Order: sequence, then structure tokens, then C-alpha cells
Amino acid sequence: MRNLVALLTLVLFVGSSLAIAQDKAKDKAKEKAKPKAEAKPEEKAPPKVVLSKAEKAAVAAIKKLGGSVLEVAQNDGRIDVAYHLADGKVGDKHLAPLKQLKHIHSLNLRGTEVTDGGLASIAGLTGLERLHLERTKVSDAGLAHLKGLVNLQYLNIYGTKVTDAGLKHLSGLKKLKKLYVWQTKISEGGIKLVKTTAKGVRVIPDPEDDRRRAAIDAKRAVAAKKAEAVALTKAAGEAAKKSTEAGKKSTTAAKAAADAKTAATAAAKALTDAQAKAKAAKTDDDKKKTAAAVKAATAAKTKADKAATDTTKAAGDAKKAADAAAKAATAAKAKADAANKPPAKKAAKKDKKKAKKKAKKKKK
Repeated sequence: MRNLVALLTLVLFVGSSLAIAQDKAKDKAKEKAKPKAEAKPEEKAPPKVVLSKAEKAAVAAIKKLGGSVLEVAQNDGRIDVAYHLADGKVGDKHLAPLKQLKHIHSLNLRGTEVTDGGLASIAGLTGLERLHLERTKVSDAGLAHLKGLVNLQYLNIYGTKVTDAGLKHLSGLKKLKKLYVWQTKISEGGIKLVKTTAKGVRVIPDPEDDRRRAAIDAKRAVAAKKAEAVALTKAAGEAAKKSTEAGKKSTTAAKAAADAKTAATAAAKALTDAQAKAKAAKTDDDKKKTAAAVKAATAAKTKADKAATDTTKAAGDAKKAADAAAKAATAAKAKADAANKPPAKKAAKKDKKKAKKKAKKKKK
């Protein structure tokens, strides 16, 4: 018997060990089958910038001419150059030192006297990403010097004499993302062309984009107005329902007040009659009976008078509530009617004319 028990125990132990081993094998297989997590790309550190002697000399010259030179960031040694805050007139000669700058990130010439010829000094600045030329004397010819700015992402030519013809010089700027053209002679056709040739560029302002946005805004406004009209119509219906209910309550209260008044009048007459009978009573028994009747009639009159007073007040309150509900219903209906009323042709025409004038002004 002991041998049999030992044998059974051994069998169970071996079976259990095999089951555990099989489970472990399955877990390993599942682990191998799992897709490996993609390694997170390491963020690229800004390239280390070391200015050459020529660049340092150029920086000194720019500062001497009144320009501002700053590093992009603490860990980014590229430089931003700005002349827009310099004292005195800034012209083409101020751009000469820029030829030496290989590590320039942005250049701000806003409101300066720089001309087309002056931009020849920046033609080789391939690292330049941002360029402000707004309110300068630059025209189409000047943009020809920007062809080689392969990393340019931002260009502002607001308030210049640039036309559609000048935009063809920007077709090779594949990284250009934003182009500001306010108050130029660039047409909508020119904007379409530059968007076709310089893929991904956003032109500001863009009449086509403005119209699309205006159409979206108009649809949203119509939808909002419809939603408002639906809500106001629903509110008007609810207000009308409340007014009807308040009117019914007022009518019921008025009837209750009238009935209570009639009951009070009847109670007063009953008391008068009881008092007359008590006065005419001769025998002690009659006097006793009529006195009890007077007492009962007095109590009934007091109760009837109180009921009349209470119901009259309740009727007054109910009427005030009904009047207020009716007034609210009228106001709600007026709002709903106004919201559901189509816009007058004259007003719509005026709005259209105003929008057209605004678009024309933007174009200028």
C-alpha cells in the first residue's frame, strides 16, 4: 500500500513539473512573438556653431553700423541680425558685411532704405530661414537675389513694390512656409501661381483662402442661427404652455374665490336669521336653542369669511402669475418670430457689399 502511494505521488510530481515547463515555454514563445517597441528617435542637438574670423569681423562691422546681432538660443550659436531698430537711415551699404555670415538664421530689414541692389549681399546666405523686407524699397528685381536661399521658411514683403512677376523667383524655395504680401501689387492669380510652384507655402492674405474661411464662417453662423431659432421656438412653446396652465389656474382660483364669497354671504344671512330668531324666542328652551344656533352661525360666518379672504388673495396671486406668464410667452414668441424671420434683402445686400469692400481693402 505504501509503495502504491509513493508511486502515485511521484507521478503527480512529474506531471506537475511538465505542466510548469510547458507554461514557461508558451510564455517565452509569446514574448518572442510580441513586436519590438520602436526605438524613440533621439532629438537632434543644434549643430555646434563656431564663428570664423571673417564672421566675427562681419558681426563687429554690423554692430558698428547700428545693427543688432544675437544668438538664436543658449544652445544654438546661429545668429539673428536686425537693422529695423538702428538709428538713422539703413541702406544697401549696411548689408555688405552679411556676405561673410555662414551661420545666419534670420535677417530683419523692416522699414529700411534697402533696395534691390542691396539684396545681392545676401544672395549666398544659404542658412537663412527668416527674412523681413516689409516696407523697404525692394521690387521684383530684388527677389531675384533670393533664389539661392534654399532654407528660407519665412518671407515678409508687405508694403513693397513687388508684383506677380517677382514671385517667379520664389519657385525654387522648397522650404518656404509663410509669405506675407499685404499692400503689394500681387494679384490673386499671382498668389495661386506661387502656391502651385512653392508647394506648402501659406500666403497671407490669400483671397481664395479668405473666401473659403468666410464661407465656412457663414455656414456656421447660419447653423448657429438655426439652432438658436429652434431653441427659441421651443422656449416660446414652453412659455405658451406655462401661460395656458397659469390661465387655467387663475380661472379656477377666481371661481373658488367667487364660490367662497357666495358662501360667506350665505353664512352672513344665516347668522342674521339666527340672531332674529334668538331675539324673538320667548321660552327658555327656545332661547337656549336659538343661542346655540347663533353660536354655530357665527362660527360658520367666521370660517366662510376667512375662506373668502384666502381664496380672493389666491385668485389675485394666480392672476398676477397668469399675466406674467402671458407676458413672457408674448416676449418668447416675438424672439422666436424674429429668429425665424429671413434676413431682409436690403440688409443682406449691405452685408455683401461690406464684405466685398473689406476683401478689396485687404488686397491693396
